[in-house]
Parts: sequence; structure tokens; C-alpha cells
Amino acid sequence: MTEKRLKLYIETYGCQMNVADSEVVASILQQNNYELTAKAGEAGLILVNTCSVRENAEQRVKARLENYMSLKKKNKDLLIGVIGCMAERMKEKLLEEEPVVDLIAGPDAYRELPELIRIASTGQKGINTMLSVEETYGDIRPVRYDSNGVTAFVSIMRGCDNYCAYCVVPYTRGRERSRDPESVLREVDEAFKSGNREVTLLGQNVNSYRWEDKSRVTDFADLLELTAQVSPLLRIRFSTSHPKDLPDKVLRIIAGNANICRSIHLPVQSGSTSVLERMRRGYTRESYLERISALRFFIPEVSLSTDIITGFCGETNEEHQQTLSLLRKVGFDFAFMFKYSERPGTFAAENFPDDVPEEIKTSRLNEIIKLQNSISLKIKKQDIGRIYEVLIEGVSKRSDQFLMGRTSQNKVAVFPAGNHKPGEYVNVRTLSVSSATLLAEIINH
Repeated sequence: MTEKRLKLYIETYGCQMNVADSEVVASILQQNNYELTAKAGEAGLILVNTCSVRENAEQRVKARLENYMSLKKKNKDLLIGVIGCMAERMKEKLLEEEPVVDLIAGPDAYRELPELIRIASTGQKGINTMLSVEETYGDIRPVRYDSNGVTAFVSIMRGCDNYCAYCVVPYTRGRERSRDPESVLREVDEAFKSGNREVTLLGQNVNSYRWEDKSRVTDFADLLELTAQVSPLLRIRFSTSHPKDLPDKVLRIIAGNANICRSIHLPVQSGSTSVLERMRRGYTRESYLERISALRFFIPEVSLSTDIITGFCGETNEEHQQTLSLLRKVGFDFAFMFKYSERPGTFAAENFPDDVPEEIKTSRLNEIIKLQNSISLKIKKQDIGRIYEVLIEGVSKRSDQFLMGRTSQNKVAVFPAGNHKPGEYVNVRTLSVSSATLLAEIINH
């Protein structure tokens, strides 16, 4: 008689790396008698994969855990675990503050989840937040349970060595370590053969990827070219790049391979050199703009996105104006924009006062958002009449008579479905634009 499989529900918050981690967790637990469910109410184990980059992300998780208390009352055998960065940052404190939580696992402890679950099932609290200098999960084949079947994430490295003043990532994910390129290529090839037509190579700082094997060294540019060679029908993206680690070698590889997407996310955080110095970012305004010039020289059709933090410790109005002027100068297609949120244990929290008043942070953020929205709209209007190759990802949210996909430049296009389906490449002509979308028609050529 076959043993009944237990139901697992995973809820993921935060970055693409967390999505990839949840796929690893699903794989580990599927090998230990669990099957995934899309309904929390029927699960015997709920895992919340968390983010600690901003306080708001942690508050959302805490609110969610309170909601799960009602499920716990209905099913006393239900186990609830917190995994990921928040688990690593708060450790035992999380167990004390959230009685609904039965187990805690940091980002490097996912192989130990079966044992932590066993401990929790006895009524004890299971916890493992040990960081590793070796763990990459390179031998684990992810279960892409929440995928559209067209795009996939492939983690190529873990951790971060940059220690930016505001960031908790080095403390929650540990030191940088790169994954064996052969295991990366195997996973990319498997993703392609299973129907995916786009993979995104993930790392906290992908540009610093480096693998040494006897006399051979593989850097990020080498790995990027190897993945592009898996198939000309497979698009390659990557995230995230650090401005101080984006050499011309990488740009030449992108320019020389048509299936490496013409879209670069390059977080600037601030347009002021003095703020960047306080942030410990390792580059200046001028060196960042030099990299932008190089990008546009090697890849003229590139689209650019970025991250902005406003209201960092000591930020003056003049420094804020420098950020606005950089936005105008570069002309980003898109930006993620945030107010500075002090994170416990970081260099900034321990060395700088969080002295920009909340109302000024809000005012500056609104000014940045307004400017960026106008820049994004201007760029999109220039796309009217242009023809792009689009990889179809799925059905439009508004109507099943329309499909949506992305251009190499990561622009979302919506167009009549016709006889086409997800996973196909089509050429489309832009007819009009909205704030976030190209409205297009399929053309034959």
C-alpha cells in the first residue's frame, strides 16, 4: 500500500532569488513524502519564504502569520515554518514573538528541513540558521511549481560580499560562493528541453560570479556565453548587476549573442557621489555614468532599469537634486523606487542616524516617482510604430482573446491571440502605449 503523501503549501515573498529558493525547497520536500498544494487550508505544512530587505516586507509576513492562526486552530497537526532571510535575521526571536511558528530555516539550511519538520512534529521547535560558505544547492533540480512554463529562474551563486551600508543581505545570505558552471548549464539545458524559452541567471551580484577548476577559471562573461550557446531559441536574462563589476567583456558577450536580452538592471541607488560613499557602494556618479555610456556604445538597443533609495542618512536637498538630474541624464525605462528603511545590524544602522524626516522622505520619493513616470512614458511613446520580436508568456490578464509577452528589452506587449500560444516567438508592431504596456498587433515577416 502506497504511503499517503502530505500536503505542502509554500508562500513566497521578496526577490526572484526567493522564488528560485522555494523551487529548491519544493524539490527537497517532494523527495520526503510531500506534494504541493495551491490551497493553504488543505496543507499539513505551510512554509513562508521571507524577505528582510525592507521593514514593510517583514510586517507583511507577520500579518500573514497572524492569519494562519485560524488554520492552526482548525488543524492542531498543522505545522507552520518561516524560512529565508527573515528567519536568518530574527532567528529565535521570531519563535518567541510568533507562537504560530513551529520551525525556522535560514537560506542555507533547506536540506535540513525534513529533520526540522520531524522535530516540530514532536511538539518541539525546529531551528537551523547556520550560514554556509559552500552550499549552492547545485545538485538539486528545482520543482518549477508556480511557473508559466515559458520562463525559468536559475541561481548561479549565493550570498554577497559587498556589505553596502543599508543592506542586510550579507548577514542573511552569507558570503559569496559560485555554483559549478556544469551544474548551471545542466539546469539551463533541462529548462529548455522541458519547454522553457527564457532563463534568468540569478545572483545578488551576478557579475562577480567566478568558478576555479584546476587551471581553468570561468567568470560571469564566460558563463553567460556558455548559456547562450545552449540554443539560439533560448533567451538569456540575468539579475542583478553591480555597477562596479560590469566590465566591457560582459558587454561584448551580450552584443555578440542575439539571444542574450537587451535589458540591463543596474541599481544606482543615488545620483550623489557623497551619498554613494556613505552607502559604501564602491562607485561614484561619474563612474556609474561611464558604465551607462559603455552599455549604450556596445548595445545601442539596450533598455535600462534601476533601483533608487531616497532619504538615506544625511541626504541633503542638493544630494536629492543630483538623483533627479541623474534620472534625467540616463533616461531609465523603469525604476524601483523606495524610501530608506533602516535595517537592524547594518553598517548604517550602527553608524549613521536615520535623520531625514519621514515627511521629507515621502515628498522626495513622490518627486522621483513623478519624474520617472514621465521619463518612462516618453520612452514608451517612442516605441509606437516599432517592430519587436516578442516571446509569448501567457494570456492577457484582461481578456483571454489577447496574449502577452516581452521584448528582448523586457517591455510587456499585449496583442490579439490569433492562433498563437505561449512559448512561441512572434513579431509585433506597437500601435499605442499605456503607462506599463505596448499595445500591439502581430505582423508576418
